[in-house]
Amino acid sequence: MVESKSEHIDHVFHALAHPARRAILQRIARGEQSITELAAPFDMSLEAVSKHVQVLERARLLDRTRAGRAYRCRFRPAPLRDAAKILSELAGLWGRQLDGLEKLLLELERRS
Repeated sequence: MVESKSEHIDHVFHALAHPARRAILQRIARGEQSITELAAPFDMSLEAVSKHVQVLERARLLDRTRAGRAYRCRFRPAPLRDAAKILSELAGLWGRQLDGLEKLLLELERRS
């Protein structure tokens, strides 16, 4: 199944919505880790961490490879660049709207 760019971005934002998944990404951004290593600081089962990893994998934010009996996870930053681009565009839009509002308020203040 081919996934549209919009669907892919939806998966990225969904993956980033959970604090455990953000923490997992921060850990693997520093270097490849096994599921067991990723689970160490969390108060959750290996199965729960694995489910979070699957969400991150679906969003293409990490690659999971098998090394013997263990799975290793490696960070993939490209989808974050796509999300950052969208957020930057939205921030620019809001910035322009707020600048316009400030200009209007200053004009109204001068008139009164």
